[in-house]
Formats: sequence, structure tokens, C-alpha cells
Amino acid sequence: MATLRREISLDAPADKVWSAIRDFEHVHTRVAPGFLTAGRIDKGDRILTFFNGMVARERLVTSDDASHRLVYSVVEGQASHYSAAVEILPDGKDRSRLVWTIDLLPNELAPTIGGMMDQATGVMKKTLEA
Repeated sequence: MATLRREISLDAPADKVWSAIRDFEHVHTRVAPGFLTAGRIDKGDRILTFFNGMVARERLVTSDDASHRLVYSVVEGQASHYSAAVEILPDGKDRSRLVWTIDLLPNELAPTIGGMMDQATGVMKKTLEA
């Protein structure tokens, strides 16, 4: 199983960043606009359209306000297994760190998904710091 991890430092307080991350329904507007071009909720899952036309159905596994940690899985898409966690860690009064980890199968998807994570983190940083 491939494990991908990205961490970004943010010039924004953890509570502000967590407010956007925990909004599972509006990730396409509050976290990664442009990288995600559309999003909607269907039977509790979010259906996201990516900049490259790819569509994924994601299911919320847990959202923990105390630890600022959100876990979701892709239940329809290219991967046979895809589990992701996003955690927001305070880094002083007005800064935070976002840690995004994805476990996926098959391993061959890792370069593609890793490249998409790299693109997404740039958009996320710009959006979450605004």
C-alpha cells in the first residue's frame, strides 16, 4: 500500500483553518477552489469534480473537532483502496500546519495522486491563508 504525505505551513490560526477543513460539503469552495471545480452531497457522500475532469465519491469517516482531524475515504474512483486524513496542528498563535496523509491501492496510482496532492496543497495554502 502506498502512503503519501504532505505538510504545509500556514499563516493562519488553526481554528480558522479547521473551520474550512471540517466543512465537508464545501471543500470545493472553502479549501481548494479551482483545483476542485464542483461539489455536491449525495446520500451523505460528497461528489467532487477535479480540474482534470476526474470525479470521486468521498465518504466522511470521522470529523473530530477536539483533535482538528478529518478522515474520509473514496468509495468510487480509480483506487481499490483510498483512505485520507487531514489534521490541523497549531503552530503558535497565528500559524498552523496542515498534514494530509493518503493510503491507497494500487501502488501504481501513487505518482498521479502525489502530483495532484502537490497541486492541491498550493491552492489550499493560498485559499486558507486568505
